Amino acid sequence: MTALVRKIVYGHVWCLSLLTLAGLIIALGINGIAIHHEFIAGGFSGLSLLLYYITGSMSPGIWMLVLNIPVFAAGLLLVSRRFFFYSLYGLLVTAFFLETVHLELPITDPFLAALTYGILLGAGMGISLRSFGSTGGLDIIGVILFQKFNIRIGQSGFFFNLILFGFGFMFLETDLVLYSLTSVFVTALVADYFMAMFNQRKMVLIITEFPESMSRLIGQQVQRGSTYLYGRGTYSGERKKIVLTVVNNFQLKRLEEIIFTKDPNAFVIIENTFNVLGKGFSKRMVF
Repeated sequence: MTALVRKIVYGHVWCLSLLTLAGLIIALGINGIAIHHEFIAGGFSGLSLLLYYITGSMSPGIWMLVLNIPVFAAGLLLVSRRFFFYSLYGLLVTAFFLETVHLELPITDPFLAALTYGILLGAGMGISLRSFGSTGGLDIIGVILFQKFNIRIGQSGFFFNLILFGFGFMFLETDLVLYSLTSVFVTALVADYFMAMFNQRKMVLIITEFPESMSRLIGQQVQRGSTYLYGRGTYSGERKKIVLTVVNNFQLKRLEEIIFTKDPNAFVIIENTFNVLGKGFSKRMVF
């Protein structure tokens, strides 16, 4: 990745654009589907919807802003300035779209609506987490608890949502809460997909009789570095150099062609990796 591309990808314009797009998608899911079917969601967006259904006062966007006031007050002191201000922008732009975007998606089947809602919410969450910020709420609480008490973000989110849906069963119809739980499950899957879509790579282990020439071919024809791991065969007792390299999906077939053209008897292990940080791949995101 060139210096110019890195500057664009990790610059303010790119991150703010991602947060803007994420806010629009989240607002479309909430206003276009959730409110019309009385679904809730995980996190502060779900709490905002639940309070909106119970009280009938203030819109979900206003509830989201009100609930986030104490969270951002704590975040100003306990998280980095960059993460704080990016998240503040993400919250404001999401609340703005919640107040201005009122497009009802014509989906009548509640199960299909729950799936679509989960897809939209997951896409919005995944896109926002590709920036150096968030859309506020539970994300900031999760970061604070992780930094101060080493409580994993997934654990804090799980317990919050457990309490939230417990209250949901008290105030909403059981079917609606179960449909909402379906959407939360889909949201998590889609968010993970969006997070991995830009970062997923293939880690390749190559056991071959020609490790030196194999690593040289990888460098020359795939433009990827490689590392020797030293092992011993359990049957033969012979010491071996195992070639380890990491490639993207587009380079994988080319790598396979190179390996088996050089050594038809090579033994190859290919593993999916969620994220690869370092030179030639992704840059570490520091909140």
